[in-house]
Amino acid sequence: MEMAGENITKAADIIKNSRYTVVFTGAGISVESGIPPFRGPGGLWSKYDPALIEINYFYNNPKSSWEMIKKLFYIFLEKAKPNAAHYAIADLEKKGYAQSIITQNIDNLHQAAGSNNVYEYHGTTKKLRCIGCLKEFSREEINLEELPPKCPLCKGVLKPEFVFFGEPIPHEVNRISFDEARKAEVMLIVGTTGEIMPASLIPYTAKDSGCEIIEVNISKSSYTDKITDILLPGRASEILAELADNIK
Repeated sequence: MEMAGENITKAADIIKNSRYTVVFTGAGISVESGIPPFRGPGGLWSKYDPALIEINYFYNNPKSSWEMIKKLFYIFLEKAKPNAAHYAIADLEKKGYAQSIITQNIDNLHQAAGSNNVYEYHGTTKKLRCIGCLKEFSREEINLEELPPKCPLCKGVLKPEFVFFGEPIPHEVNRISFDEARKAEVMLIVGTTGEIMPASLIPYTAKDSGCEIIEVNISKSSYTDKITDILLPGRASEILAELADNIK
């Protein structure tokens, strides 16, 4: 495995020669947008109880669950803006050097930066679904002043369309994500420790299919010594901006 900042040029050449590159992102890419990671020192779960978004708790206690959801995922996340890393990935996609983005994040920052072919593995805060009639609504359609928010049609409780603890990954996005991994000639991993199952299996699936792995992370991940071919250590915004500049 190659390790050093000067390997940005080598990584850029690999991406330029790839016929199918998939970007795989985690919480680390959004840290520079002011969104702390959920796990680890200083993570959100060190300050808030993750049990409040366990799916059975939500069904039984929607009001208290929604009180935390609103604070963390709406008041807090909706203030965040894309950073240079998100824009660099959007630029790679626009120029035809990235065919898809698989993200574990629910913050919609890839789309806000201009990326189009984004698969949100853990869902999104931008949609809500009624647990009664199953009708889906956009975030903009729903007033969160009164909690829990109710369905405009049947008055059932609305649930954000992201994956709660105890919920399975939606079948279609799971299928597509692993299919993308199998098609990839290059996978660009950005800002993920590789600890969250089953998302963490996606890069391994790519590697098993002959994919070359380029990793951008502040520190080593569970992938680094196992499947990573080139490690580009550092802040995602700086590394990806430089990488994009080298791919023209």
